[in-house]
Amino acid sequence: MSTSSQSDRSLRPVVFLDRDGTLNIEAGYIRDVQNLNLIQGAGEAVKKMNDAGIVCVLTTNQTGPARGYYPESHIHALHERLIKLLAEHGAKLDAIYYCPHLSPEEGGKEAPYNIACDCRKPGPGMIERAFREISGIDRGNCYVVGDKATDIDFARACSCKGILVETGFGLDVQDGKYQWRVEPDFQAGSIVEAADWIIASASARAD
Repeated sequence: MSTSSQSDRSLRPVVFLDRDGTLNIEAGYIRDVQNLNLIQGAGEAVKKMNDAGIVCVLTTNQTGPARGYYPESHIHALHERLIKLLAEHGAKLDAIYYCPHLSPEEGGKEAPYNIACDCRKPGPGMIERAFREISGIDRGNCYVVGDKATDIDFARACSCKGILVETGFGLDVQDGKYQWRVEPDFQAGSIVEAADWIIASASARAD
C-alpha cells in the first residue's frame, strides 16, 4: 500500500449540516429560543453518524443580525439549545460555523453584518474554513445536507456530495416554488434517511 493511500485512510469523512429545516423544524427567524425544536429523528440520525466516525459540522446562513432582527448573541443562544437537544439523544456536533452577513443589495441593514462575503451559502467560505481548522477530515469523502437549492450549490462549490432533504423547503425547491430546482446526489425524506445514505456512501468510499 502506498504512503498516500495510508494517509487517505487515516482521514475521517465529514458531513456539513444545514440547520433550519434540516436538523430543526423550519420556523422562520426564531426569535424565541424555545421555538427551536428538532425534526423527528434528527438526534438519533446525528448520533448514528457520530458512531460511524463521521465528523458532523453545522454550516448555516443566519442573517437575523444583518436584517436587524436580533443581535449575534441570539445565534449563539439558539446553537446552545441545539447542542442541548442533540445531547439528549447522545449526539454532538464537532464544529459550528455560521454566516451572519447579508449584502445591502439583498436587504442587509445592520453594520457590520451588511456586507458581501464568501461565507454565505452557496459561497464556499464555511467549508473552506472547516478544512483549514479541523484536522483529519477527508475532502474526498465529504457531504452537504440541506433543504435548499443553495445547499446543493454549496456542495457543488466544494466538490462535496449534495443531499437534499424534503423537510423544510426541500419539496418546494423540487416543485419549483422556492429558489430553483436542483439535482442532488441523493434526495432524502429527512435527515434520518440522509444519515443512512451518508454512512453507507462514506463506508463504500473508504473501502
